[in-house]
Amino acid sequence: MMDNLLMILGVSLACWLFWQQRRQAEIARTTITQKCKQLDLQLVSVAFGAHKLKTPAGAWRFHTVYHFEFSSLGDDCYPGSLTMWGFRPGEFHLSPHRL
Repeated sequence: MMDNLLMILGVSLACWLFWQQRRQAEIARTTITQKCKQLDLQLVSVAFGAHKLKTPAGAWRFHTVYHFEFSSLGDDCYPGSLTMWGFRPGEFHLSPHRL
């Protein structure tokens, strides 16, 4: 009886975490799309990078990094990244590109 309850709680937790990850991914994709439109860039692809516990500055803070590729002239491709702090967009990095 207790095993079944723990199994249900475990599956429920896994589903909730998956749902929250999908929600964060949609917010990240929307943010990246808006930023590319604002800078007159063409978005090529968006991919999940990694969950991390430590920031590049050395502080302990849970965050998620999303990587994306964009094009400035249509025949080139450059990398970029977005750091999400929970459901809020954080640092946005674009590599140098042609205008």
